[in-house]
Amino acid sequence: MNSPSLCLLLVLFASPLAAQQTPARPNILWISTEDISAHIGCYGDPHAITPNIDRLAREGVRYTNAYVVAGVCAPCRSSIITGLFPTAIGTHHMRCRAELPTNIRCFSEYLRKAGYYCTNNSKTDYQFKHPASSWDASGGKAHWRNRPEKDQPFFAVFNFTTTHESRIASDERYQAATASLTTDQFTDTAAIKTLPPYYPDTPVTRKDWARNYDLIRSMDQQAGKLLEQLEEDGLADSTIVFFWSDHGIGLPRAKRWLYDSGMHVPLVVRIPSLLRTEKQGQPGSVTDELVSLIDLAPTMLNLAHLPLPPYFQGRAFLGSSLTPERQYVYGARDRMDERYDIIRAVRDKQFKYLRNYEPFKPYYQYMNTPEKGATMRELRREHAAGRLPEAARLFMADSKPPEELYDTVADPHELKNLANDPEYRTVLERMRAAHLDWVADTRDVGLIPEPEIIVREQALGSRYAILRQEGAEDLVRQLRRVANLGLAGKDGLDDLKQALSSPDAAVRYWALIGLGNLGPEAAPLANLITVYLEDSSAIARIAAARALARMDQPARALEVLSRELASSEEWVRLNAAIVLDEMDEQARPAIMALKEALKDRQNKYVVRVANRALNELLGTSNIVP
Repeated sequence: MNSPSLCLLLVLFASPLAAQQTPARPNILWISTEDISAHIGCYGDPHAITPNIDRLAREGVRYTNAYVVAGVCAPCRSSIITGLFPTAIGTHHMRCRAELPTNIRCFSEYLRKAGYYCTNNSKTDYQFKHPASSWDASGGKAHWRNRPEKDQPFFAVFNFTTTHESRIASDERYQAATASLTTDQFTDTAAIKTLPPYYPDTPVTRKDWARNYDLIRSMDQQAGKLLEQLEEDGLADSTIVFFWSDHGIGLPRAKRWLYDSGMHVPLVVRIPSLLRTEKQGQPGSVTDELVSLIDLAPTMLNLAHLPLPPYFQGRAFLGSSLTPERQYVYGARDRMDERYDIIRAVRDKQFKYLRNYEPFKPYYQYMNTPEKGATMRELRREHAAGRLPEAARLFMADSKPPEELYDTVADPHELKNLANDPEYRTVLERMRAAHLDWVADTRDVGLIPEPEIIVREQALGSRYAILRQEGAEDLVRQLRRVANLGLAGKDGLDDLKQALSSPDAAVRYWALIGLGNLGPEAAPLANLITVYLEDSSAIARIAAARALARMDQPARALEVLSRELASSEEWVRLNAAIVLDEMDEQARPAIMALKEALKDRQNKYVVRVANRALNELLGTSNIVP
């Protein structure tokens, strides 16, 4: 037999064996969009016109229990790209800049190492500086069509900003985003039947709600064009397609929140027949499996037949050798733009548990961006006029309960808090325990104030390392205990006093916050608290000043707060500005310091809070970006 014939036989006989030994690595396409809940036709929404996504669902699987880990984009995106909770790696505060340990990578790097051509078009917004090795191409021109070898497997991300909250709020941006729609394709505001009960039913709120549908319709057209390109290139049968949103609708009590209106998102996956594993992805199928978008990273690697890094905190929900399905999904709310509000969420298929670690703060703290939106302004107007419906009045309260529990099946809008209902005590205890297990297992850094996180990150090299030091478990227990003491009323006074002597600044901070929450009841400790105006930690000094102000002793506090407002550390400045803003009329002597803070060029959030405080004190209506 001549040599060419022998080679041909070897190829013919070896190819099937090679195919069995080396599973095909699929192409993967992500179509991600911003700021939408499951207001999609295939999810049963009567107003949504989404033929392309609906077709994707008919050809794939629709997930009815998909959730994000936060109600806002950047923390979610940091989690999606790393497979770690934002609260574990310190990316939980909006617009922060965390350092990651060298062993933690964007999961796209593992795909690239395995031979994938990885593109991102174009948003990153990970809250950390990602290395150039994360993507082969990232930007407005990134596309699978640019890969050097046409048989090279690809992972391509396309992120549509069409549905972002700014497109609802701005007439100009809305018009630009919906320019592709014809006159008869816009939503009839009078016909809307899906306006949530926590909004007043007015022409203003209906207009915003209708805009959401118009933007989704426009986005669906974009998705359709992308799917057409896949078919034009002959790649539809070799590409797994994922469609998802980064969090819920960009309106009040949804975006930035941990109710289902903020956490529940659409997720549709189409798997070509040749790439299906164990009957996964059957056309037209629907699953109620609990999925968190933190699971995307392990799922992508699993579909590519790659090992999963041991540090991942999500689980693969597609591919081979799957672990048991989730019992719970989890979420966190921390600093949203310029306001802090520590909340944790746990959800199973029926119940949602919320733990409000700062219940003394109102639901609707003043935040610059949402306050510019028409729906938020309408909520404020209707509240002032006494015309809000009961469901909307709930979220105008000046404080929150420490715990919330909802039966999301019986109460899908999460309006009836069952936390104090004896009938649900067993459920409450189970969900509370799940929350405590999660924050412990994932080393949640959320109870460490942001300025202290910066200090410890500088010492340890990363935020991830903070609660992975010797003695960290004891610190977590102390923080939780002292934070809870602030809810005990006067009965917690002695324990709070004792906690002031802690060597850890974060513990002292929570003790001072708890004493401040007691207000005049803690006045006998005012002289002791004054000592902490000179604490070695800036955030403890600010908490001491806040406590004295709430005891009607603002003179002692103002000097410290004005000084910290000029700190070289931006998050110290923000915390000082927030306390001054919350002091209302007491802060009048600090007007000059607040005016100086308007010049802050490093942190726009400091400017926003200072501007809000000055508007309230001076009766002005100045607007800042």
